[in-house]
Amino acid sequence: MRGVVFDGEQPQVVDDLEIRDPGPGEVLVGVAAAGLCHSDLSVIDGTIPFPAPVVLGHEGAGVVEAVGAGVTHVAPGDHVSLSTLANCGACAECDRGRPTMCRKAIGMPGQPFSRAGRPLYQFASNSAFAERTVVKAVQAVKIPREIPLTSAALIGCGVLTGVGAVLNRAKVGIGDTVVVIGTGGIGLNVLQGARLAGALTIVAVDTNPAKEETARLFGATHFLTSVAQVREILPEGAGHVFECVGHTALVRQAIDLLDRHGQAVLLGMPAPTAEATFLPAAMFLDKSILGCRYGSSRPQRDIALYARLYGEGRLLLDELVTETYPVEDFAKAADDARQGRVARGVLTF
Repeated sequence: MRGVVFDGEQPQVVDDLEIRDPGPGEVLVGVAAAGLCHSDLSVIDGTIPFPAPVVLGHEGAGVVEAVGAGVTHVAPGDHVSLSTLANCGACAECDRGRPTMCRKAIGMPGQPFSRAGRPLYQFASNSAFAERTVVKAVQAVKIPREIPLTSAALIGCGVLTGVGAVLNRAKVGIGDTVVVIGTGGIGLNVLQGARLAGALTIVAVDTNPAKEETARLFGATHFLTSVAQVREILPEGAGHVFECVGHTALVRQAIDLLDRHGQAVLLGMPAPTAEATFLPAAMFLDKSILGCRYGSSRPQRDIALYARLYGEGRLLLDELVTETYPVEDFAKAADDARQGRVARGVLTF
């Protein structure tokens, strides 16, 4: 079968991947579409260290082909959106409703794929850049057939992360003020999360002025090309600032933009050894710096919720898909993503 493999030096599209059958508590999914996220590119450029060879992709949707013993919530033929959260469901964190903190869901990549007899790693417990993938049952969330799979693919990372950061982590409320730095795939979902939460002023900041129309579509009430302009809109600062780029200088600027009791939420992915600085004295007015993993999401709950909001016309998915590419055009899709030409490019099989 076809897939995108990173061998530690460069990615390539191959057609000789093999995958094992699903075991107990697992689901085999025929992937129809997969979004190309910057996290996939970060594996290629080394920003995210990951063992190779690895089948890339982590934002996908498709159709269940087979289930292992004990799986009852999905069946062959069901349409599913895939999460990356292979949490155990039994530890203290899972029991508290914090599956993103499950220690068994982090740092233990499996090897369900093989090529010419050699095992390949699975990226983010998902590997959606393959015609078929095996995931834990908890990662496969049934969705209505009415949702185009090219759109449903984006729920499993960009939407969960961006919207979830607003609703689950920051808990933005009606009338709040929000600044979103960076309006790529994650930033756009933060914008629509802020809109869903009822934020009154939603300021999008991006150096590319061509992104204004899309940012406003997703919920921005203002669009600026420089962080330095934010105080003209919010002279006292913002209640919530989301850094969605991953530049350490922007982390500092996000903190500096906070109003009293404000919180800066860090969503961008800098290099693992990157360091950011700030003035501790600036934090004494009850300000906070929040990390956020995967939108602090509970995928079985949240994906179903977002699918319903999409069906009601309240959550945008189709508008996130700038362009679709056959998997063979991975190189073009990756270049378009690097150059900021797309909100989200989606690979299809």
